[in-house]
Amino acid sequence: MRTKSVEIFKNQSGVALVIALIMIIVLTVIVLAASLTSIFEIKLAGNKRGATDAFFGADSGVQIVMADPSNFDLPGKYDATGKYNYSANAANPNPTKADIIIYHNSTQTGAPRGFGFSATGNYEFMHFLIESTGKDQVEVSPIKSTSVIQQKAVRLVPTLQGGN
Repeated sequence: MRTKSVEIFKNQSGVALVIALIMIIVLTVIVLAASLTSIFEIKLAGNKRGATDAFFGADSGVQIVMADPSNFDLPGKYDATGKYNYSANAANPNPTKADIIIYHNSTQTGAPRGFGFSATGNYEFMHFLIESTGKDQVEVSPIKSTSVIQQKAVRLVPTLQGGN
């Protein structure tokens, strides 16, 4: 019996087949891991692109509002609560389709901290908060990225000088 088992181990026919099968299995596992990593990286890059689009959309909404001083005219556009929905007016430019709301804060008075005005008695300060929500514009992904930017704005209005 001992001679027969020694002969089996000495016979090397079929070893190349076994080694080739093991190598094929190892290479298949490597290719599958690389494919899954690539798919994950593609999804991650798409999510980052969507988040970046949403951020810059929200930022452009703030910039559009800040570019036009008439957005801060009181009264008129603002409702009784001090809210103005900029996006609801179709006449307003909004190329990135950001949802923009401007809030007038009538409770806050005076110059903002660190504003550097020494002659604050000749001016009235109107405080506003711009809230811009940008969304991912690509229709491929079922989950949309959103970004909200809030920007404070202060309108400086000269007061009437009496007595002259």
